[in-house]
Amino acid sequence: MAFVGVDDSTHFVIKEAHDNNNNNNNNGRKMGGHHHHHHDHHQTRMFVNGWNSYWLLEPPSKEKVSIMFKKASQMGLNVCRTWAFSDGPGPRSLQISPGVFNDKALQALDYVIVEARRYGIRLILSLVNDLNVFGGKAQYVKWAQEAGVNITSSADPFYEDSTIKGYYKDYVKAIITRKNSMSGVRYFEEPAIFAWELVNEPRCESNSSSFILQAWITEMSAYIKSLDQNHMVTVGLEGFYGMKAVEKSEVNPGEWASVLGTDFIHNSAVDGIDFASVHLYPDSWMPHANETEKLNFISKWMESHISDAEDILKKPVVFTEVGCPSDAKGEIYNRQSLFQTVYDIIYESAKEGKAGAGAMIWQLFVEDMDEYEDGFSLVAWNQPSIYRLIVKQSCRLQSIFWKRKSIRELDSNDPCYGHVS
Repeated sequence: MAFVGVDDSTHFVIKEAHDNNNNNNNNGRKMGGHHHHHHDHHQTRMFVNGWNSYWLLEPPSKEKVSIMFKKASQMGLNVCRTWAFSDGPGPRSLQISPGVFNDKALQALDYVIVEARRYGIRLILSLVNDLNVFGGKAQYVKWAQEAGVNITSSADPFYEDSTIKGYYKDYVKAIITRKNSMSGVRYFEEPAIFAWELVNEPRCESNSSSFILQAWITEMSAYIKSLDQNHMVTVGLEGFYGMKAVEKSEVNPGEWASVLGTDFIHNSAVDGIDFASVHLYPDSWMPHANETEKLNFISKWMESHISDAEDILKKPVVFTEVGCPSDAKGEIYNRQSLFQTVYDIIYESAKEGKAGAGAMIWQLFVEDMDEYEDGFSLVAWNQPSIYRLIVKQSCRLQSIFWKRKSIRELDSNDPCYGHVS
């Protein structure tokens, strides 16, 4: 398995070992440069057809983790996003207090990484939650208060206070430099990690001009890069346009979205950020919209972010959470039509060589996991039409770069057998 990076345009590329063979030829170093790389450039490009399983660290049983990865690989899915955080007191917590870890929980993370690699899946690992589930930034603030830090002067101390920033950096360093207890591989040398995500859905509502969050993203992405030059970094944004982007704000799902202290373009443009992340929740964001309005919103939202990634950011963009409540069963807007619309837009972008680099479903389960239910979950293989949709997307994204004559002589076990013309 090889690491994934970004080439000199807006694409993910698998950095195969043979890209290093000609190091003495300086021209060849840049991925996708012309010279001797040209012939293998196409085979190394990668698109994301992925999913979220936030529960992998705290599964009902280890077996469920393996089943999830095995089933996902059978669908051709290639990237999974999950939490590499769980902060605060509690038996399954990763970080019990600042710098104090629960070894059993860390071993559970080791296991997730080893199993992902076994099934050819790469992971986006998110490092803290902006929300209070699993501790989140509120837990960090509480730790600082308990340590006697005076944080009343700050409206959003998590992103501003130097003690709390120190806690976060210490945590990140412990994770990134960890040696896997099962494989012996340090996380920063682990190719089954696709990218680090700074924070899940950051919002800094006290500072709608977004400079506080901007400074934090700049500092933390640079910090991760100082520890780990092998992996990409993304922010974890929902993708809302902020106050500065006046001409973009009509793309937002509502006026509320521009005053959350985030700004898609500004935040994603930071040097240490390799690709942009965007979420998509038409039902949660637009509860009063009708079905047609929701479908129209999906297209406008995605097209806008893909063109900004292509023209302004010059980085790939991944729609890292795409979700629809299980009970959305409209005639024209439902889970099937949401995924279909999203997949079509990604496929068109991929075919044209544009920046839309993939989408990831929120979220997949295996059987008998009702206690983890969040209203958005599905067991894909129990829903044949959705299952087929996922497989088709995996296969058509892969097939963009298959040469006509070498459709890899697919064998009948390949998920794409019979799917590719």
